[in-house]
Amino acid sequence: MPMKLTEVRTAALRRAVKALYKSTFPLNERKPFSVILKKQKTGQMELLAITDDAEEFCGLVITILYRDLVLLDYFAVCPSRRGRNIGTTTLSLIRKRYPDRRLILEIEDPDAPCDNREERLRRRAFYLRNGMEIMPFRVDLFGVEMLILTAGGAVSFDEYHALFPAVFSDFIARFVKLL
Repeated sequence: MPMKLTEVRTAALRRAVKALYKSTFPLNERKPFSVILKKQKTGQMELLAITDDAEEFCGLVITILYRDLVLLDYFAVCPSRRGRNIGTTTLSLIRKRYPDRRLILEIEDPDAPCDNREERLRRRAFYLRNGMEIMPFRVDLFGVEMLILTAGGAVSFDEYHALFPAVFSDFIARFVKLL
């Protein structure tokens, strides 16, 4: 099934993305949606809808852009669409959208104490199957132990960390620590 990434510019797509965002990501892991919209207007973030060839909404991609880095900040496929290769196809589309940038993403460390270890292991396996590499450092991201994965080249902690004060603020950057 052909998929594409569409910039979210219409109210209908914005509502669909916001609903999936709120239902998929825990409150303590979500940025205020108003901040995402503000950063979209400045070009520091992209709010993208995953759509199929019939223009049906299938998921969301929210990225942070900084220098030659793209942080895949949020990525979700609609529950009714999961298991149809949409995630793998979307990762390929993301790489094509940003061909000259290194892609970064954060995932919860499956080796940290948690109640959802199997889910974390499946998530890590998915990204590794799709060409991502685990960086040799972990971070404390607002109190959550995270692994950093990349595609398109290695990223140091300093490079990764630099995007937080540049895109958000020095205050926010204080909550992103090397473990």
